[in-house]
Amino acid sequence: MKAWQVGELGSPADVLTLAEVDLPAPGPGQLRVRVLAAALNFPDVLMCRGDYQVRPPLPFTPGAELCGQVVEIGSDVTVAAVGDRVCGMAALPHGGFAQECLMEAATTHHAPESLDDASAAVLTIGYQTGWFGLHRRAGLQPGETLLVHAAAGGVGSAAVQLGKAAGATVIAVVGGPEKADVATQLGADHVIDRRSTDFVAAVKELTDGRGVDVIYDPVGGDTYQRSTKVVAFEGRIVVVGFAGGEIQSAALNHALVKNYSVLGLHWGLYNAMAPQLVRECHAELSRLAAEGRPAPCQRTCPPVGSP
Repeated sequence: MKAWQVGELGSPADVLTLAEVDLPAPGPGQLRVRVLAAALNFPDVLMCRGDYQVRPPLPFTPGAELCGQVVEIGSDVTVAAVGDRVCGMAALPHGGFAQECLMEAATTHHAPESLDDASAAVLTIGYQTGWFGLHRRAGLQPGETLLVHAAAGGVGSAAVQLGKAAGATVIAVVGGPEKADVATQLGADHVIDRRSTDFVAAVKELTDGRGVDVIYDPVGGDTYQRSTKVVAFEGRIVVVGFAGGEIQSAALNHALVKNYSVLGLHWGLYNAMAPQLVRECHAELSRLAAEGRPAPCQRTCPPVGSP
């Protein structure tokens, strides 16, 4: 079969090579699937560079998230049968940027019937991260105000849609007019282009100085530090990641004085520590998808070998 492989670490454009490889064999708790659509995520880029906490052995095929049709199951697999359409996480180093790949049964779900292949392929990482961050960690309530950084990105765009589905007023912060258009199309109530507008001043104006109840921050660094200026009384800041490249430090005396919470979110840990919650999350996302809320943003690539 054909697969995009990384033989040496570096920028994806430089190190990805289309190769002919053997079909992978599923081990215990794994499935082999025909890839219908594979998602493009920032961790895939970081893995190609060798900058991610997960470092598959070389050579490897990236593509951590996908939608596929089951063609073979290993032992101890009960979540799906041959022929089922599923979505979830690939079992690296046999990722989704290939005609066929392996998936871990523990992170595999039935693809919602209401979603096409491309939409189902992006339902796991970004949307489950958003659901756990907003609901499990931050306890977002209808009528509250949610500030989403990097709102046109993968996890940010999911948080915008899930925030609206939860009945929140959503303020989206983006970098550039094209991304502002994306955030508007996603349903954000207010969109701030940080390249032309100081988001701190803008948020204070939009909230009459009160601030926001929940801040969803995948960026880190200075973005986090400045966000503390606009968190409301009893507000919650959800630390999702550090896409800006700088890991921030939290001034806990400031959290004490302003009476807000700083909440860490490691979505992948739920798969190990609370798998039933992950199943419940997928069921809720499937219900929302059937209602058209959310309509997942399709940052996917077609199957390898397709026209």
